[in-house]
Amino acid sequence: MEEGQFENLPGKGRPLDLDSNPHADPAEDTLYRILSKNGFAPEWVELNKDIRLQITDWRKALRKVWARKSTDGGIKWKEESTKLQECLHDINNKVFRYNLIAPFGRQMFGFKWEKELQWIEHPDS
Repeated sequence: MEEGQFENLPGKGRPLDLDSNPHADPAEDTLYRILSKNGFAPEWVELNKDIRLQITDWRKALRKVWARKSTDGGIKWKEESTKLQECLHDINNKVFRYNLIAPFGRQMFGFKWEKELQWIEHPDS
């Protein structure tokens, strides 16, 4: 660079072409481009969105049940927490499927009941 050898490179001053990924498999890259132009996304992208939406709704439901636990003395806690645990199990099944089809480095961790309860019991920690 100090000798100026990079000054006369082809394409200097023009924007980069980011429509394709030179590191991706050409067939996959073409497929993703076609899907994207037609308003679709790869299955793993859609599954990721679905998981994130479900866990957000699940956490809201957990907060509601937790708040009722302290007001009604935990009468319905066992029943409601069992349903929430079953739902979390279903979400984790989706996470497992997602991890099987997502590109390397895009995997996500599953969700743990005990950890979720810790966060709701001690939100500042």
